[in-house]
Order: sequence, then C-alpha cells, then structure tokens
Amino acid sequence: MSDIEDWFRSIPFITRTWFAGSIALPLLGKLGLINFGHLILVPELVFKRLHIWRPLTATLYFPITPQTGFLYLVNLYLLYHYSTRLETGAFDGRPADYLFMLLFNWICIVITGMLMNMQLLMIPLIMSVLYVWAQFNKDTIVSFWFGTRFKAHYLPWVILVFNYIIGGSLINELTGNLVGHLYFFLMYKYPMDLGGRSFLSTPEFLYRFFPNRRGGVSGFGVPPSRRPGAQEQAQDGERHNWGRGFRLWDE
Repeated sequence: MSDIEDWFRSIPFITRTWFAGSIALPLLGKLGLINFGHLILVPELVFKRLHIWRPLTATLYFPITPQTGFLYLVNLYLLYHYSTRLETGAFDGRPADYLFMLLFNWICIVITGMLMNMQLLMIPLIMSVLYVWAQFNKDTIVSFWFGTRFKAHYLPWVILVFNYIIGGSLINELTGNLVGHLYFFLMYKYPMDLGGRSFLSTPEFLYRFFPNRRGGVSGFGVPPSRRPGAQEQAQDGERHNWGRGFRLWDE
C-alpha cells in the first residue's frame, strides 16, 4: 500500500489532482453513489437551472461499463502519462502556465461541447494535452503496439484512430486535437515562428497562487511575454532533453 501511496505522491500536483478526480467521479458513478445524469453536460440545465458544476463534472466523469471500460482505462493512462510529461517537461517549474493551458483548453472544449451536444468531455481534454505534448516533442520517436514506430508528431492522429476502433468517438478526439492545436498556435507558433502578436498570456493571479519555481525549462515552451532574456538564460545554464525516444505502452 505504501508503494501505491509513494507512486501517487510522485505525480506532479496538477496532474495528480486531475487524475484523482478522473478516478473518483467515475467510480462513484459506477457504485451508484451519484446519479450520472447529474454529472453530464446539458446546456439547458447549465443556463436555465444554474447547474454550474456540470462543465467540470462532465470533464472528470466517464461511464464505466463492460463496453467502455477498456476505452476509459486507455484514456486514463494517456492522461497520467502525457500530463505528467508536460508538467515535468515543457512546463517544469511553471505550474501557472500549465494550469492556464488546461483552463484555456477546457473552456474551448466546454463551448464546443455545448454547441455540438457533447455530454462527456474527458477524452477531448486529454487529447488536447496529448496534442500539445506531441507538438513540443514532434521529432521524438514513439513506439506503439506491435512494434510500430513513428514520430510523436503523428501520435494524436494514431490515438484518434485507435480510440475510434476500441469504441471512442471521432468527434471527441478530433475536438481535442483541434483545441490543442489552437492553444499551441496562439501561444507559441504564431508569435514565435510567424512573428505575430501574442494573443494568449497567463493571468497574473495564477502566478500569485502558483509561483514559478527555479530549475524549470528556460526559453522554449515559455510564452513570449514570459521568456527570460539571453543573459538570464546564460546564467541559468539549464537544458532540457527533447529528443529521447520512449515506448508508449510499457512505461
């Protein structure tokens, strides 16, 4: 039991909170302690009856049945694996920036879900995080089932097809990929590669609650408005290894 507790505590804080909620709420629904009808996203009830918790619970809840159990476990693994890698990689030492990414993606997914009558939002948010990770590590070689190897740039689309095969919805996965692309384009691609203005910036109040920690990645991955100067980077002298390959399913 202590090994499980040590492993759980080793998960970075934001990912740990998200991961725990994505286990607790589905289990409560499975045990019948909470009526799943109160957890899914229903726009009419959100606006007319002020069920303001539904956008959040619809993101954490997923029905566990014999037909959906494997899909749930796969996406729970993807949440743990890639959220942890992002929080301890590109966003290492910058919890406010990582939380802002999650909030931005979540808001976009909630709006899309309301427009498209999507009642469950867990998979789209997980896919948006996986997409952002893939953009930061696009040249990293990943190994999929049966020894298939390809660059991480293609991973979101491979997972999209895989999820569809095991019972997922193309709409959910595609929504997550598009929202992840929107965030990465507005935060990094457009201002840094195309020389445009920066449309997104982490609110200052998030830095007050989640201050940056020294020892994080310097430079790439940091919003342009928050990037340190060249002299500060030289003083920090910190590097991050982006090029390591890894196996997708056996870590």
